[in-house]
Amino acid sequence: MTTETFPSAAEDGPVESALRVVAEFDVDPPYEPESGDLATGEFDDRFLDRELSWLRFNQRVLELAEDPGLPLLERARFLAIFASNLDEFFMVRVAGLKRRIAAGVAVRAASGLMPREVLEQIWSETATLMSRHASLFRQEVVPALADQGIELLRWDELDRDEQRQAKRVFKERIFPVLTPLAVDPAHPFPYISGLSLNLAVLVENPKTGKEHFARVKVPQSFARFVPVGNQRFVPLEDVIAEHLKRLFPGMDVKAVHTFRVTRNEDLEVEEDDAENLLKALEKELLRRRFGPPVRLEVEETIDEHVLQLLVSELGVSEQEVFRLPGPLDLRGLHDIADLDRADLKYEAFLPATHKLLAPVESASPVDVFKAVKRNDVLLHHPYDSFSTSVQRFIEQAAADPHVLAIKQTLYRTSGDSPIIDALVDAAEAGKQVLVIVEIKARFDEEANIRWARKLEQAGCHVVYGLIGLKTHCKLAMVVREEPDGLRRYTHIGTGNYNPKTARMYEDYGLITTDEAIGEDIAHLFNNLSGWSRNASYEQLMVAPDSVRSGLAERIRAEVDHHRAGRPARIRFKANSIVDEALIDELYRASRAGVPVELLVRGICALRPGVPGLSETITVRSILGRFLEHSRVFWFENGGEPEAFIGSADLMHRNLDRRVEVLVKLPTPELTARVQGLLDKAFDAHTAAWVLNEDGTWTAHKSPDDEPLVNLQDYLVSRQKRRR
Repeated sequence: MTTETFPSAAEDGPVESALRVVAEFDVDPPYEPESGDLATGEFDDRFLDRELSWLRFNQRVLELAEDPGLPLLERARFLAIFASNLDEFFMVRVAGLKRRIAAGVAVRAASGLMPREVLEQIWSETATLMSRHASLFRQEVVPALADQGIELLRWDELDRDEQRQAKRVFKERIFPVLTPLAVDPAHPFPYISGLSLNLAVLVENPKTGKEHFARVKVPQSFARFVPVGNQRFVPLEDVIAEHLKRLFPGMDVKAVHTFRVTRNEDLEVEEDDAENLLKALEKELLRRRFGPPVRLEVEETIDEHVLQLLVSELGVSEQEVFRLPGPLDLRGLHDIADLDRADLKYEAFLPATHKLLAPVESASPVDVFKAVKRNDVLLHHPYDSFSTSVQRFIEQAAADPHVLAIKQTLYRTSGDSPIIDALVDAAEAGKQVLVIVEIKARFDEEANIRWARKLEQAGCHVVYGLIGLKTHCKLAMVVREEPDGLRRYTHIGTGNYNPKTARMYEDYGLITTDEAIGEDIAHLFNNLSGWSRNASYEQLMVAPDSVRSGLAERIRAEVDHHRAGRPARIRFKANSIVDEALIDELYRASRAGVPVELLVRGICALRPGVPGLSETITVRSILGRFLEHSRVFWFENGGEPEAFIGSADLMHRNLDRRVEVLVKLPTPELTARVQGLLDKAFDAHTAAWVLNEDGTWTAHKSPDDEPLVNLQDYLVSRQKRRR
């Protein structure tokens, strides 16, 4: 898994009277419920804090690393994921809090906490989690790896042959790229780039006895853990530290300490003033590397005067300093987790072709257009193969002489994307190709700029979406000439058009020829590429116009069904649930007696089980081998269930500042398929974490001592049986 595996989240909600302040400082809007039924002293604390909720999400990631029942290398990977998640959290969320405080935009959060109060709790809880993370690595995972013949050693633990080998690697490969930077009146304190690993070096001139400080950056172009043979590894900084005399000849090396800085790396692009958004974004990407520090990690053995120098020069506060046992920066454990040791990993799993797209007798691929014309196809990745469904759909469209046009949104995709290649082929074949590229996708901006230019050069019509909104929806439409006229084939998904993450992310996708959906998607593409502002759709909810209001309307309908004695129930599956207006709607539904079940991977600001407020609401979280990424909104609807899938989480950024799409599943059969998954997810015998009223999470316990079922393992086994 990558950093994107557990994305930490980003900006929230616009304030109508101060849009530019919001865009710059990420201020959540003051929230007031539509009616006064919940705005009483009794329920003033009805929202959990979103930042602290995110920390508890990352704690659940850490608990996976702590689980001795998981394969050992997968535990190592979860350690790496925890570390990269926390990096992004500091770069974006903590940086945003600091900027608000510095700018005096100290708006009280919906949780009732001021930014300073949130920041202090973050520092406290983060220090505990980071220490727990480091201790788990040193005291449990490293010894367990050693028992399996994989040894992560420090320099002094290498034998002589291994030290000689490491010395050769240093001389031939590492030394030529190192640059020692001295600090003295002629050499100012160097700029320390974000997330880089560094050595703070104290050297002494033996002739004068004068001590000097220097910084050596650990190059990021080498493996974090240097192999020395027989699955034995040593941290790269240990190799460099042992050979510092080569960098400082004639000087005595007195002390070496490792440190690492995290910086504000969020982007600020004033789109209204930018004639060329691409150029404005490229300029801002260069500026990103120079954001102010938000965290300083040091090894716990660091000399106090060296630490004070770093604190002074970097301008960090005491609370932003985290002392940890080395080695720092355990993101490099991804490389260890990638070792060829199948016995220490999850059992290999190969996604299967969806049964409606699988060839029956011929070895040739199924014609996707013929298959979808017969039946709508609901895909569930990674259990259903992305490459033999969505990717093949686009590739066949590019090669089909009857296809006249392809329109698609791209938010994130892989570096060698066959989707991009297919769109290029289509344009070069004379088809009309429209691509909505979201070049502001956080931390993928540079890659998306490259792909936007490649598509433009091939003759595709490339549009960068709407000013002030990120285009986050996952849409593809193919217009095909057929004997009975033009037909639209559409794909609406919950995940990105990325073949690599589609093997790790759990997502839904619908491929359909439904005319009403096709008409809606056509109107939406016109909105995104032209001046049309049609906001009325038959089968879609589209943010920022109608997702919040559409979901609220259906929540209220469930209340009406319940009061009339008809079947009523609400089930949501999302990455995050933060939006106060929709949470209040769920509270009202609960107060009316409607059962509400929420499956939330990450942040949840709703308090379940509060007497008089949310007694019928339960919140679960499932994390595991695959990243639970799909968004599903299911309603009992008086006995005629309906379900929506799409790209929108219940967050201000999604509902107010992004183009998001939810599509209603067009048949009862497809709705029943989604319902079956939700039934299993909420089953009392399915393993999960359960959210408590106070915002803590606890592992769900079996009601009858029967073993709990891992949902993802169950779905993997079911797919294997079908194959």
